[in-house]
Formats: sequence, structure tokens, C-alpha cells
Amino acid sequence: MSIPFDLARTLAVVVEEGTLDAAARRLHITPSAVSQRIRALEDQLGRVVLVRSKPVTATEAGGAVVRLARQLALLEHDALASIGAEGGAVASVPLAVNADSLATWFLPPLARVATRRAVVFDLHRDDQDFTAGLLESGTVMAAVTSRETPVAGCRVRRLGILRYEPVATTAFAARWFPRGVDAEALAAAPLVDFDRRDDLQTQWLARRGVSPAVPPRHRVPASQDFATAIGLGLGWGLLPGFQSAEGLASGDLVHIGADAVDVPLFWQQWNLTSPLLDEVADEVVDEGRRRLAAA
Repeated sequence: MSIPFDLARTLAVVVEEGTLDAAARRLHITPSAVSQRIRALEDQLGRVVLVRSKPVTATEAGGAVVRLARQLALLEHDALASIGAEGGAVASVPLAVNADSLATWFLPPLARVATRRAVVFDLHRDDQDFTAGLLESGTVMAAVTSRETPVAGCRVRRLGILRYEPVATTAFAARWFPRGVDAEALAAAPLVDFDRRDDLQTQWLARRGVSPAVPPRHRVPASQDFATAIGLGLGWGLLPGFQSAEGLASGDLVHIGADAVDVPLFWQQWNLTSPLLDEVADEVVDEGRRRLAAA
């Protein structure tokens, strides 16, 4: 049994676009033709590859086919580039990254690659504890993740540690912690979470025996806006040094505890020989090791 590349590519485009109609426009064919290709692929494999929801999603079998399609497209681009026959084609490289890395150190290495290569980056933002799942599903080719154990079919390189320090504005600390940062004060003081997946503040509270269900919580699901919310005094929170250093130096922010929460970060990528993907990896890993704390 073989998987025709045109059918695999069609499935990948459908998953990327989210609907058959959008995929048809991108492929310059009719929605009916897209549907026929998907049915032909399912008939050939004897498995359902697409859940026709809104947006559509790949089944487990479909995810494997999507991953194959993206790997083949990358290898094809590398081969054409090596013989100077890419004809202006631009490679698309989907990557997953956590919000704080994206907001602080992750973009400069991509910009350097883009000055040398005909490439566009399709970035998927998720919590570092969940980005590895996007590798497993075939959604991305590489990811910044907190997971050290390799995803099947991937290889891992250590980046460093993203260190989060508990901070608040000077005025906030004076209001909510006049007698010090103890369990009673922390139970009453508002805090800022990134979103419902963010457990950094919960981890820090647990060290002090404070139930995470007790303190009032703001949720601000954008990295820079999260830092801004803390800087405006909405609540206390854990910020990476990239975002807290200026405020701490000026006295606008203060530490509310001496202990940080360290999040180890790793680069995982597909385990295939691709000069383009390796070039991206080298730039990202070099940048991460320069900018992050030593592991």
C-alpha cells in the first residue's frame, strides 16, 4: 500500500484551512473535488482520516498522513533548493512555542533565518506543557516545550531555563502585604493568571500552603498584556526576568518572595534530515542558550 502525495497534501491543506471550501480555494479546485480526494484517500487506507466538524479535524490516522505530507513537502523544498530549482517557492514551517518565549526571545532567530531563506513561519502558541502535543498530532514540525522525553519520531535539544520571579507593584505590595507575604495575605491578595492552563502562580502558592481556590484571580491571556496587568497593579504574578528587570530596577516592581519557579525548556523537532529545519533549530537553540538561564 502507498499513500499518493497529492491526496496526502489535499488532506493537509484541508486540516490547515479548517473547511473543504477554504481548501478548495487554496488548491484551485472545486469543493466537490476536494471531497472526492478525501474519500479516495479513505478508501485506499481503509480508515477515516477526517472528522467533518467545524473546523474539520484529522483523526489519528489522518494526523499521521498530514505529518507525512508536511515532511514530504519540506524534503521536496530542500531538494529543489539544493539544485537551485525551487523557482521562487517559499517553504512554510509550522512551529509551536509558549507565549512568554514568543514575546521575549524566540522571534530574532526566526528573523535571521528569513533573511537567508525563502521561508514563512506558521506559529502556534500554547503553554509549554502542551506544545509537544502539536508535534504528536503532526500540526507542527518543531516546538519549544517543557517536555524532555522525545515525542515519537522527534529529537530533543536543551534550550535552558525560563525563570519566573514573583513580583508586584510597590503600591500593591504596600496595600496587600503590609505585614509581610504570609499565607493569610496571599489568600486575600488578587493574582494574575495567563489563562486556565497557567499553573505557575498555583505552584508558588502551594509551596506556602495556600489553597489555589481561595485568592481572587484575573486572567490575561497575552504575554505582554499579562506583564502590563501586573505592572498596573491588578495583582501579583510570576514574570520572567525579561519582563520584570526594568520594573525591578526602577523600583516600580518589587519581589514578593525570594524563590523563583524554573521552567526547563527544550527544542523538539522531527527526526528527519532537512537543512532548512536544522538551520532553524541551530538558530533557535543558540538564541535560547544565550538568553535563558543555564540548565
